[in-house]
Parts: sequence; C-alpha cells; structure tokens
Amino acid sequence: MPDWDSLLNSKFIYLVLGLIFLSAAVTSACTGKTIARYRGWVYRDKNPSDFWWVVAIYWLAGMLGIGIYLGSVFPEAIFHPERWLQLM
Repeated sequence: MPDWDSLLNSKFIYLVLGLIFLSAAVTSACTGKTIARYRGWVYRDKNPSDFWWVVAIYWLAGMLGIGIYLGSVFPEAIFHPERWLQLM
C-alpha cells in the first residue's frame, strides 16, 4: 500500500502537473486540435497562430513544473562552471 502523504507532497505535484502539461502539448501537436480557454476547440489548420500559442503555453508550463521539481530535488547547481573546472 503506498504512502499517500509522501506521494501528495508538494514537489511531486509539480512533477505530475509538469508531465500532464507536457503530454497535453505533445498530444495537441500530434492531433492538430487543442482546447483553448473561452474559445472551445482550436484547430491547427483553421487558427494556426492561436493553436501554436496554446501549445507553446502548455509546453512552457510543463517545462516549468518539471524544472521546479528538479530544482527541489537537486538544490545545488549541476552545471556550475567552477564544478566543471575542478574536474579538468
């Protein structure tokens, strides 16, 4: 039985939301239609600028959620220049 308190921790919520938004962006880009706020369905061939705007927002929200999760799991900088210079 999983421990639901640890699964519903705030850092896991960011990961789940990030994956949901990222999968919505990929699904929308592949199918050619997406749902927009106050507009209903937006199709790639009828409204290309609105369609790609919504897909870009979904993609950015997904990357932001995954980035916040990774920032909470790995608090120290991974790509810090001084760390790379020490390895050389």
